[in-house]
Amino acid sequence: MYRKESKSKVDRTMPMVHPNAAAIDVGATMHMAAVGPDHALEPVRSFGTFTADLDQLVKWFVECGVETVVMESTSVYWIPIFELLDARGFAVFLVNARDAKHVPGRKTDVSDAQWLQRLHSFGLLRASFRPKGQIAELRAYVRQRERLLEYAASHIQHMQKALTEMNLQLHHVVADITGATGLRIIRAILAGERDPETLACLRHCSCQSSVETIAKALTGSYRAEHLFALDQALALYDAYHEKASACDARIEAVLKELTIHRDHDHGSAPPVSRRRNRTDQANALAFDVRASLFALLGKDVTTIDGLGPYLSLKLIAECGDDLTSWPSAKHFTSWLGLAPSNKVSGGKMLSSRTRRSGGRAAALLRLAAVTVGRTDTALGAFYRRLSSRIGKAKAVTATARKIAVLFYNAVRHGMDYVDPGASSYETRYRTRVINNLHRRAKAFGFVLHPLEPGAGAVS
Repeated sequence: MYRKESKSKVDRTMPMVHPNAAAIDVGATMHMAAVGPDHALEPVRSFGTFTADLDQLVKWFVECGVETVVMESTSVYWIPIFELLDARGFAVFLVNARDAKHVPGRKTDVSDAQWLQRLHSFGLLRASFRPKGQIAELRAYVRQRERLLEYAASHIQHMQKALTEMNLQLHHVVADITGATGLRIIRAILAGERDPETLACLRHCSCQSSVETIAKALTGSYRAEHLFALDQALALYDAYHEKASACDARIEAVLKELTIHRDHDHGSAPPVSRRRNRTDQANALAFDVRASLFALLGKDVTTIDGLGPYLSLKLIAECGDDLTSWPSAKHFTSWLGLAPSNKVSGGKMLSSRTRRSGGRAAALLRLAAVTVGRTDTALGAFYRRLSSRIGKAKAVTATARKIAVLFYNAVRHGMDYVDPGASSYETRYRTRVINNLHRRAKAFGFVLHPLEPGAGAVS
């Protein structure tokens, strides 16, 4: 008897998006590579991490007709094979391991590689953003400079410890021992000067402490072992700053090459306002970063409150100079982890908290939000209003998102930002609140009138 086939047995196979996909489970000493079962008799093979082994891996992919490769971002072990595959013309997807680890029971290198290959072949993995070409080179130099400055900062503590052991309270009378006054005095001490009055006369004219106060703080015991530690700490501090200066030269050269390759001619940068004219910033680069960014972008992104030249440079190094990878500002803020992650089930909002993000760009924008919160600007007024209502942590995130949108529109669409001022923002906010009250009152059948002496406000 003929039985009609049930609808549940109808073939509903998911369409394959990448039929010629491969995957690599990246390791420190071994890479496990997998291709489709119809591409090779042995679809999973292991390769070493030496350059010759990587060449064999690429050759095997070519023989199997592979067009796109996926791998997880495991430490820094993925970088050599990623760059090699990218140079050979493969479409390489670097994915977050969190997106591919939600299925239990796949705990071996072989099964991990096969699972990645299967997910990628059906288009279920999203590639992480990674800048290419000279932007990637710029990012490497900027990150290296940041790392060198962090190393130098640790030796500032070593210098302060050596001074304290000699009972030289220099850090109590100057704001920064690595400033003009502090370094002059420390170098003079290491040169053999011991007279407190002579050392105090080395103070910079902008130092707030008097010569007498500094002289009292520099009366101590100059023991040989503490002077030796101070000398080594200062030498290491100078060495790291010298290496940072070498990074400055590389960063400037890359920015010039980017400007030439983009074929931009935007002229000179507009004059900076007096409020933003800070030339005494610590750890500033050795060239005019603002002018170089204007030549590259055609817009002065430092007009956005909270974004100084150095912070803008770090954002460009992390995100690129065109931002075409994100179709809109909403996509950009979502990638940064600054947009609400709405979780809705059954028509009810379960959570709207922003997801955790360890990205450097988001951290930079949060830093800008904290800075702008202390300014008399529209963004500062926005931060303070939210801070009093929902707390500082959420206010920082919301303000960082606003700055990210302004940055995206300036770089992607050439928007010019002009700060309306804190008073203008407060006026617009009060107008919006009053309009909302009128709309609510009208919905309930009430009419609001301006208050007059001896008259009510509601009729």
